[in-house]
Amino acid sequence: MFAVIKTGGRQYRVVAEDVLEVGKIEGEVGSIIQLGQVLVLGGDTPVLGLPMVEGATVAAEVLSHKRGPKIISFKKRRRKNSRRKRGYRDEITVLRITEILADGKKPTVGPRPKREKVVKPAAVEAEDAA
Repeated sequence: MFAVIKTGGRQYRVVAEDVLEVGKIEGEVGSIIQLGQVLVLGGDTPVLGLPMVEGATVAAEVLSHKRGPKIISFKKRRRKNSRRKRGYRDEITVLRITEILADGKKPTVGPRPKREKVVKPAAVEAEDAA
């Protein structure tokens, strides 16, 4: 099953376990968010929304927040001694799609537990029996 969602003015075709970068979405890293603007639900019998599919949501886990590549805008007017250089970096949220839900269902998959580093205890030297 797949879905076409709309977020940040763009449309994405997603399936479960997809990882995608979208415009910044509020949410803590590791939390589950629901994306409610579902345009198409695909599968054996596709459902097209007019404009949105009623009761359909997509659950996604927030993996990280970061900034995109730098985009440089440079303008020059020749022979006028006029130059303008500006840089811009977009704010990005990385999401992992966990479930595609229909008919107003709630997400059943919770956030994945964080992997903790295993710290080996320091080697205990034999105590001197002096």
